[in-house]
Amino acid sequence: MKIATYNINGIKARLPRLKEWLEETRPAVACLQEIKSIDENFPAGELEDLGYHVLTHGQKAFNGVAILTDGNAGYEPPELVQQGLGINGPKDGEGEQARYLEADVTDGNGRTSRIVCIYLPNGNPHPGPKFDYKLAWMKKLRSRMGEIWAEEVPAAVLGDYNVIPQDNDVWSVKAMSSDALMQPESRAAYSRLLADGWTDAVRTLNPRGGVWTYWDYQAGAWQRDHGFRIDHILLSPELADRLHSVGVDKEHRGREKASDHAPTWAVLRG
Repeated sequence: MKIATYNINGIKARLPRLKEWLEETRPAVACLQEIKSIDENFPAGELEDLGYHVLTHGQKAFNGVAILTDGNAGYEPPELVQQGLGINGPKDGEGEQARYLEADVTDGNGRTSRIVCIYLPNGNPHPGPKFDYKLAWMKKLRSRMGEIWAEEVPAAVLGDYNVIPQDNDVWSVKAMSSDALMQPESRAAYSRLLADGWTDAVRTLNPRGGVWTYWDYQAGAWQRDHGFRIDHILLSPELADRLHSVGVDKEHRGREKASDHAPTWAVLRG
C-alpha cells in the first residue's frame, strides 16, 4: 500500500503534472493540498479516467484538499468521515477554510484505513493573527487526532504541515529562523503530535534529516537545492508497524510548470 501527499499549488495550473505523477508512480492513496478550486470545478473526470476515485473539499482560489484512491488497484471510493475542524480563519467573518478532509479508505481485500489530508496554515507573518490561527488550528488538529486514536483504527495523517520539525530538516537554519514554519511554538505543537504516539514516517527512516519536500520559486532555491521538509506522513501504531519505505519524488519538482512541492510517499507492507 503506497500512500502519498502532494501539495499541487493549484489544480488548474498543475493538472498535467499531477496526471503524469499519478500515471508514473500509481500511489494507492494520494492526498492533495492547495487544489484552489471549488468542488464543482475540480477536474475529477480527468482523474477518474486514470482509474482514480476522487473526494474533494474545495474553496475558490485558495486552500482546498482532496483524497484520491486507485480503483484500478481495487480500492473503493473514499468514504467521507469529516471535513473541517470547526475553526474559522483569522479574518473576522471569514468562516472556515478548506484545510481538512478525513475519509475511510478500503482496499481490494476489504481492509479499511482512516486517511486524513491536511493543509495546515502557514502562519506568516509572525507574530500576528495568522500565526495565532496556525497554533489554534494545530491545537484543534491534535484534539481530532486524539479522537481518531481512541477509535483504534489504522490511520495516517498526511499533508503540508507547514512546520519544519528540526534543524536538519532545512538547508539553512539561519535563513529560516524568523519564519513561522520554524518558530518554537510551531515545532512544539508538532512535537506534541509525536509525543501522543504518532510516527513521522520520513523521519523514522531518515533520522539524520537532509530530506527536502519544498523548494521556493524565488532566489533559485530549486537550482541551489535550498529546500526544507514540511510535507509529512504521520502514522498510527497499526500502520507504523507496517512501514516499509519512504521517499520524495524530487524529480517531479524539476519539471516544467511544476509545483513548488514534491510528492512525498510511504509504502506500507500488506
